[in-house]
Amino acid sequence: MSNPTPSPETQNEAMKIAKATQKPGQSKEQTKLIAQGIEKGIALYKKQQKVKARDRDKERKKQIKVKNADEQSQQADREVVVSHSDSTHTSSLPWVLLVLSWLGFAAFYFIAR
Repeated sequence: MSNPTPSPETQNEAMKIAKATQKPGQSKEQTKLIAQGIEKGIALYKKQQKVKARDRDKERKKQIKVKNADEQSQQADREVVVSHSDSTHTSSLPWVLLVLSWLGFAAFYFIAR
């Protein structure tokens, strides 16, 4: 990856810092070299911050994905429990109706006699 040209703001800031730390008898060329070093430091700092921000964003997205997966799993578990309890009630209904019909037939048979 090639080194991009620093922005004018970065260059101005680096020059201000270099002039602020300039020592007596220091040439303009030395001050420019110091400013370039400061620019490189600023560029490196910004690059590190971008990497950290990207890592934080990846971690945040990962946590959201895990949270969504957990919620979907819990929702599926709830649906299984609900469908299981529904099937229990519906499977007893035919037996109840069968018993009631036999009792009805028996009552009709004994009353009609």
